[in-house]
Amino acid sequence: MSQASVIKLILRERKRQDEKWGEQNNEPLRWMAILSEEVGETNKAILENNIVDYVEELIQVAAVAVAALEAVHQGGKT
Repeated sequence: MSQASVIKLILRERKRQDEKWGEQNNEPLRWMAILSEEVGETNKAILENNIVDYVEELIQVAAVAVAALEAVHQGGKT
């Protein structure tokens, strides 16, 4: 999968997250809790040898990290 394809998937997931949850301006600790939850789901998928879910969860991890960075740069809580 090309880097451009991966980035498109992450951006699509960011859009989905915004549509589902609205704009998020969480404190860093909250972002880390959300990110940790996604990492946990990624771990579960790989332990179950489920490559499809593993890839999907990695995309969600990346999208949450992007959202956390966006919040910082948009004046989110620190």
